[in-house]
Amino acid sequence: MKKNIIQGLSIATLCVSTFLFSCNTATDQKTDLAGDSSVFSTTIDGKNVALYTLKNKEGASVSITNYGGRIVSLLVPDKNNKLTDVVLGYDSIGAYRKKGEPFFGALIGRYGNRIAKGKFTLNGKQYSLQLNDGQNTLHGGTDGFFSKVWDAKQIDGQKLELTYSSKDGEAGYPGKLDVKVIYTLTEDNALKIDYQATTDKATVVNLTNHAYFNLNGEGNKTILDLELYIDAKAYTPVDSTLIPTGKFNEVSGTAFDFSKAKAIGKNIDDADQQLKFGKGYDHNFVLNAHDDKKAIAIVKSPVTGISMEVFTTEPGLQFYSGNFLTGADKDGKGGKSYPYRSAICLETQHFPDSPNHPNFASTELTPGQVYKTSTTYKFLK
Repeated sequence: MKKNIIQGLSIATLCVSTFLFSCNTATDQKTDLAGDSSVFSTTIDGKNVALYTLKNKEGASVSITNYGGRIVSLLVPDKNNKLTDVVLGYDSIGAYRKKGEPFFGALIGRYGNRIAKGKFTLNGKQYSLQLNDGQNTLHGGTDGFFSKVWDAKQIDGQKLELTYSSKDGEAGYPGKLDVKVIYTLTEDNALKIDYQATTDKATVVNLTNHAYFNLNGEGNKTILDLELYIDAKAYTPVDSTLIPTGKFNEVSGTAFDFSKAKAIGKNIDDADQQLKFGKGYDHNFVLNAHDDKKAIAIVKSPVTGISMEVFTTEPGLQFYSGNFLTGADKDGKGGKSYPYRSAICLETQHFPDSPNHPNFASTELTPGQVYKTSTTYKFLK
């Protein structure tokens, strides 16, 4: 029997700053923005799009648009207390709508990562999804949550609630799925993301965020010098289309061993078939623990001194080393280009293609159950 993903997690009560704020909806004007919010104010599919900024007393801030629930900027202090933007993104909403845009900062659903050939069977019925990654479905398909306008409510100066109702059959997935995601910026410079969902029909769910991090500062040309630790003894190997084989490979003695922190670039070009398939790291790690109490990954920049600790209730972590970034367009923030291996993604998740692998933890959600997961990215200097 497959282990079910539904967990009754309690959402911790987080402190908020005492400065005055205005609660916003998707139609309101924003306050305390890090940049020019007007370039994010538009209407898409008849719904208002806006930019929301959360701040804490330390001066850290995160700006999020309700178009795709995307993290647009994340400013945290470096070793010299200089605020540094550590996520890749764009200066205007139009760039996020380009065909082939790499999901910068987006909320991903219904199913994060890949599903083989865009098909899965649930309760004896086969479902066909949109193909947007060769012969496979990636991050929910062409009609994924990354392209939706979420309803937004800024609860206070440090908390933003986003909701979206996905219709039965949207992108090929069964069941009406009601989703709520809460972003919270804490006083200790952590960005906490709480996910919740319910359905009226059996379906599969795997939600995550696709932030691209560079702790050297967004626009820096490399992440190969970043030191990475991952608390995992195994990973799920893939075929040439990056679909899991269903096996679990031990990391010990391989390029995938991050059980002791090492530079990302140390083994990234080793003669390993798995690295060739991914053009570097683009693999799911099987986490040793995932109770949201212990960091399951730590990244540190030797340049800025910024460290990022990752906590999650999820059993897997997709480590992607930015191998498909090209730097061809100079439409990043401030006109920057984002070249090959200039960012990493640490996507907390259930395993890719889980609906097609009975030995993987289940991603099925049924009526009456509540999907709840939590992930925190905490920044230190």
